[in-house]
Amino acid sequence: MPKPHGGKLINRYIKKDQIQLAEIPEFEINTNLSEDILNIAKGVFSPLEGFLCYNDLENVINEKRLENDTPWTIPILLDFNGDNIKEGDTVILSNKENGVRALLDVDEIYTYDKKTLAQNIYRTTDKEHPGVANISNMRQNLIGGKITLLDSKQREFDNYNLSPKETRVLFKEKGWKETVAFQTRNPPHIGHEYVQKTALTFVDGIFINPIIGKKKAGDFKDEVILSSYETLMKHYYLKNRAVMSILRTSMKYAGPREAIHHAIMRKNFGCTHFIVGRDHAGVGNYYGPYDAHEIFSEFPDLGIIPVFFRSFSRCTKCGSVVNDKICPHDQKYHINFSGKKIRELLQNGEIPSEDMMRKEVAETILKYDKPFVE
Repeated sequence: MPKPHGGKLINRYIKKDQIQLAEIPEFEINTNLSEDILNIAKGVFSPLEGFLCYNDLENVINEKRLENDTPWTIPILLDFNGDNIKEGDTVILSNKENGVRALLDVDEIYTYDKKTLAQNIYRTTDKEHPGVANISNMRQNLIGGKITLLDSKQREFDNYNLSPKETRVLFKEKGWKETVAFQTRNPPHIGHEYVQKTALTFVDGIFINPIIGKKKAGDFKDEVILSSYETLMKHYYLKNRAVMSILRTSMKYAGPREAIHHAIMRKNFGCTHFIVGRDHAGVGNYYGPYDAHEIFSEFPDLGIIPVFFRSFSRCTKCGSVVNDKICPHDQKYHINFSGKKIRELLQNGEIPSEDMMRKEVAETILKYDKPFVE
């Protein structure tokens, strides 16, 4: 099992009755920022202990590393209306949706250039890109400083929500020395199962790690994704070889940079390997299909092994799922795993063919009256 990123698993949680909170000003923040606080506090974002200060941000933008040379590719930033806050202050950040309350020690207040940030992180300044759009909506001031989580509340799906400390104990109890992580935002089709089991062949266990959170219309609901994976694991995985836990974080759609970020988070959970697919964390046509593979060559010190998968399909001539490195047959024999086609069939109440999706998985999805976000 690898050491946490940066060498130490961060824990920034303290019981609120251990400190005096009287007269500390409190500010409401949005849910995405509060999820960042939870991920910092529980060690998912190790080695970060808070929101980035100026030098770290400049280094991440230009070098893809923190100031101390630790690989880091996605800036974790707190944009804030700082009219009533100054450097050296301590404030409370809170969010009603998930009950987060956290102390922030304000180390630094600084400004930044939005175009430079967007271009370096997303390779574009086009506001059609969702990440660029988010930057354009950010305030001009950033606050850097350590956070201390005081409180959060129980939420739906928390029974699936394991911290890095907990997954590391779980993997050790199972005797897994090598664990491969698979990230997903959809129910599993046959192609996903092929990728997971191919990677699992060479390690001790697989960590299925769906991203849970805000969805757009037409996406599968969180409960549908989790139930469908429960069904797949029950019928088609050895019980001692697969576990599932959710990850609450927002997608940035930063392509190759985000692939590194996703790998770092899974390293903190205790994984030794991370599956990287075609156009990982991409959106539109902003990145090449294998840019997220190539960026890993810049990080020989990352501490987690990427497992690259190119495009894959079902070859009717081979009679199995194949990829472009193993199948010699013409494309006319290939059935692509079209998420759009599978979604359309399910929307019409139809079960996709066994070549596309396990019958049990499809039946699990169709048990829901409304499996899609409206």
